Amino acid sequence: MAQVFSFWILAMLAVATAIGVITVRNVFRTAMLLVGCFIAIAGIYILLKTDFLAAIQILIYVGAVSVLIVLAIMLTQEITHASLSNKFQLPALFIIAISLAGIIYAVINTDWHVSTVAPNLPIDTATTATIAERIFGPGGFILPLQLIPVILVATVISAIVLVKVKRD
Repeated sequence: MAQVFSFWILAMLAVATAIGVITVRNVFRTAMLLVGCFIAIAGIYILLKTDFLAAIQILIYVGAVSVLIVLAIMLTQEITHASLSNKFQLPALFIIAISLAGIIYAVINTDWHVSTVAPNLPIDTATTATIAERIFGPGGFILPLQLIPVILVATVISAIVLVKVKRD
């Protein structure tokens, strides 16, 4: 009963903050609402007993992506003088309607099967150890995992250089 109650609280929080992201006009507050949405989704992952996805959600999205968004907001000059009129509202609404129709069609017409990849694992088994064994074990993906931070650091340095060149 507590899990169902927790799920509905987290789901309502995620939906409310997601609606806030698209309705609030202040960019910084929008970023903070996005952080709240990411945290609520991480809570749903915890309820689903997918501890690895919850940890990644917190580390990557709440930590890295949110900091990057706030950094971009802070580096943007004259953000308060931006144009509030938006010429793309009708095309965006049209694209959203088509996307929603496609998603609803896919959900209705999909034959949902439960995966049998790990049938011997109990439902309460942590997923982190299994995923770590597949990544770092024999035949794992350690090299791509080590290259990702190098690419991310190069991206952040490039963004800082571009902002510095633009300001000069």
